[in-house]
Amino acid sequence: MTSTASLSPVRLALTPKTALAGLLDGAWWPRSRDLAAQLPLLVDALNGSFGRITRITANPTCWLEVPHRISVAEGHIVQVGWFSEQDSDKLTLLSYAVGRCDLLVIPPDTEAAAAGRLMAAAALPGNVRAVGTLMTDEAAIGLRIRNARSSEEAEETDGGTAATPERRPVVGARMIALPWNMRR
Repeated sequence: MTSTASLSPVRLALTPKTALAGLLDGAWWPRSRDLAAQLPLLVDALNGSFGRITRITANPTCWLEVPHRISVAEGHIVQVGWFSEQDSDKLTLLSYAVGRCDLLVIPPDTEAAAAGRLMAAAALPGNVRAVGTLMTDEAAIGLRIRNARSSEEAEETDGGTAATPERRPVVGARMIALPWNMRR
């Protein structure tokens, strides 16, 4: 189940139901760091897949405030706890029906392309990369992309083209006649 920004207020990617168990059940890209405003939307979106969510845990370092409980659309209260030992980019949801759902939390200010890559990686069946590894890998990819863009921009300001490398013969190379280039 993937929600897109244009169709739903919840940006969510869940691992498809397969026999391949992974470390995460998907990824969530909240629109703000206001957990009290964002969690009810997430719980409502997960209601069909995970049943009634009863408890949520989060690391408080990434949120403006962690509420003790939230009220959700179906009229029940969900208890919210915080644990500083839990990975800061992870949210754990507990339900009677499924048990546990671990989601990668993508920071709200993440660029759309990076968030898309993270959501796809976290929702991949059999994913064995931990939350910290996914975030570190994405940071490295983002840095390479920014460096490539910077070098392209530098080439454009230096005259528009990069210097053509000088052609040199390859030592030990042989010319091979191809059928369409052969003289008869």
